[in-house]
Amino acid sequence: MEKTKRILVVDDEETLCDTLGFNLEAEGYIVDTAYSAEEALTLNLSDYDLILLDIMMGEISGIQLARIMKSNPATAAVPIIFCTAKDTEDDMIQGLELGADDYIAKPYSLRTVLARVRAVLRRSGSSPKEMPVSEKIAYGGLVIIPSKKSCIVDGEEVKMPRKEFELLYKLLSKPGNIFSREELLRDIWTDEVVVVDRVIDVNITRIRQKIGRYGKQIVTRSGYGYGFFTD
Repeated sequence: MEKTKRILVVDDEETLCDTLGFNLEAEGYIVDTAYSAEEALTLNLSDYDLILLDIMMGEISGIQLARIMKSNPATAAVPIIFCTAKDTEDDMIQGLELGADDYIAKPYSLRTVLARVRAVLRRSGSSPKEMPVSEKIAYGGLVIIPSKKSCIVDGEEVKMPRKEFELLYKLLSKPGNIFSREELLRDIWTDEVVVVDRVIDVNITRIRQKIGRYGKQIVTRSGYGYGFFTD
């Protein structure tokens, strides 16, 4: 029998926070609420299957709380959905770049929130697409081990959020193949998540930095997309 999912809603608009919590409980989830990032930090965040997080709050913003969670191994894998009135592309990119799983701009419909929650929980409980659990891929000292969700560069393990890992795996699994941004978005981000092409560029830049001397093997084909070339 599947364990009931636990969700934490963090928002300084108390009425909105309580309303969202009530409706999520009606859907069968176990829900806690926190009216600030400071209050959220008093909880054991690793206990939750999903965090719904407002960006604009008190002294510690949602972005700062997400950064704290992603830097802590105990909470780095907990999915985050940002719910916020800030709806510019830069805000969206900042949230996704931190490793957030989705971004919903206020005002939002309850139906939309519930659909996004279901989608993120479904994805977080499944294995990444096209990623065999036993296979490993290597180019020189760059090694991807799907079963461990591990990236090793010249003998040192490199920490990568899930999306970066999946993106690098896809490129490395078919060396010499150019993937369009649209294809990468479709395969790594789902249709339920509203993302922009630029999020691919942001993740590619971060991957290049993390894999050091192998970063130059990720080639940009202007107007087409990205590929990993071995020569």
